[in-house]
Parts: sequence; C-alpha cells; structure tokens
Amino acid sequence: MAASPRMTFEDEMQFRHAAMEWLAMRTNDGAEPMYFLDIEEFEYEGARTPLRNRYKGIWKPATFGAALSFTTKFTKPGKERPYEDAVGDDGLIRYKWRDGGPDIPDNRALRAAMEAGLPLIWFYGIAEGVYQPIFPVFLVAEEADQHQFVVAIDDAQRLFEDGPIFSEGPSLSVVEKRYAARMARQRLHQPVFRSMVMRAYDEHCAVCALHHVELLDAAHILPDAHEDGIAAVTNGLSLCKIHHSAYDRKFMGIRPDYVVEIRTDLLTEVDGPMLRHGLQERHGERLLILPQRRKERPSSALLEKAYHRFLEAA
Repeated sequence: MAASPRMTFEDEMQFRHAAMEWLAMRTNDGAEPMYFLDIEEFEYEGARTPLRNRYKGIWKPATFGAALSFTTKFTKPGKERPYEDAVGDDGLIRYKWRDGGPDIPDNRALRAAMEAGLPLIWFYGIAEGVYQPIFPVFLVAEEADQHQFVVAIDDAQRLFEDGPIFSEGPSLSVVEKRYAARMARQRLHQPVFRSMVMRAYDEHCAVCALHHVELLDAAHILPDAHEDGIAAVTNGLSLCKIHHSAYDRKFMGIRPDYVVEIRTDLLTEVDGPMLRHGLQERHGERLLILPQRRKERPSSALLEKAYHRFLEAA
C-alpha cells in the first residue's frame, strides 16, 4: 500500500490551526485538561488524526514535514522526570532532546518545526492519562551543547525575547529578563496548576464546597513570589472567588490542621448575609473538602508559613 503524500506547508498550517481551534473549544480556551482518549477524537477533513503519540513524547504524523506536538509526561510526587525542563535566564523554557543524539527522527522533527517557525502543541501531564494542552508554542532556538530546544510560550514572547534569536535587537535588562522568566512560568504552569488542583478537589471549594468550576480558582497557599511558592498541588487550594480573595488579602487564614480562621475585626462586623454566612460562620470550622489522596492534600508546612503571615497581618 502506497504511503500518503506529504502535506504542503499551507495544508500543514491549516491542520495545525484547525487542531488548535478544536483544542480551544474542548478545553475552554486552554483552561481545562483532557483525557488522552479525548485527545484522540480530533478529526480533520473527515479523518481521525491523533494530536499526540501514546508511546513517545514527540509526535510527527507521517504526512507532516515537522513535529506537531510534544509531551511532558506526568510524574508521581517524589519521582524525578526523565527529562527535566527549566526556565533559562532569558525567560524562555527549555525542552530536552529525546535521547539518542541530535539526528534521531524525533529531534529532527522538532528542529524542522523550529526552522519553519511552526506552531506546536505542548501536552503537559497532570495525572495518569490526563494532559493540559498548551498552545500555540514555538521552538525559537536550539542549544545543542545542552541537548535542548528553547520554547516560547506564545507569539508575544517571541517578539519580546532577544537572546539567541533576535541578536540584533536591544538586550533585555535584568529586570526585563526577570519579568520574562516570571511570565513564562505563569503561562506554562498556571493552567497546569489549576487543572491539578481542580482535579484533586473534585471541582469543589475547600472552604464552602461550592461545586461550580466557573466560580472556582486554584489558589496558592504561598504565592509564586515566595521561595516556597511552587506550582504543585500541595501548595494549592481550590477556593471560590470570595474565599480566594479573602485568603489572599489575609481576611481569612487556614491553620496547618485545616481549620479556618477569620480575622478578628471581621467577626464583629455587620455587613449582610455574605459576610455572615460566607466568612463569619466558617470561623473555627475545618475545611469541608480535601483531596482524597493524602499526597495531594495541602502541605502542613506551607499552611503553617501562610498562617503566620495571616497572623502578622491581623
């Protein structure tokens, strides 16, 4: 049986755009994760075409001239990822080559996408068989000595970065590089972090048990700026928007034993049913919802640090 002819550049771009439009619809514009079987439901021009490969991290369909997607597999807490990706000093994320050298087909496929400036999809594992699609992303440089590609998370970051790509442009200041690094982490980790937290809490607010995901946030126990403010589920709480704001602004604290405390001056204030039922009546009560898996529950050490910050602000 003859092999299917290779797509033209224009056809391949149309496929990529169609795939990303479909992902945007299925993930609420990238806010929600997908099961691997759902990812395989994509159809283009009447034919079902997988957007990732189940068995390897870099995927190039046979008719493509370059990679379509790459995957970071879920790793259980306490275990190291076989390929550890990181943010460089220039604010861009690195994605490691597949082992085997620069010229194995998978690494050549990523290089072809980089050289053509093609948009790719990054499937980031948040649980067994569950992935957060991040799209579009672009490979903007290769660091062969470190066996990795440089990833820009969006078009704006491609234009913002000078580094190895736009060497003729003005250099970024230290402050600008720090800002770029922070934005890169947020762009990658925020949807991943949200999906992990929502899944752990079964889409309920930990404080009041509200079960409308559109009204829930993945709150950090310790913020990103804190040295311990990691984007891990153990540093997260699923909170409705009222309780998230109250927590961030130190109106509400949560002790390491999962007991809620409301700031003293609010306990005597009279300001309608939301204050009374939403905050005052939660004082001294345990969290209503916790992850079923103990490994996904809030870290007592992180809660204690955050609780001390709450006491200092009270």
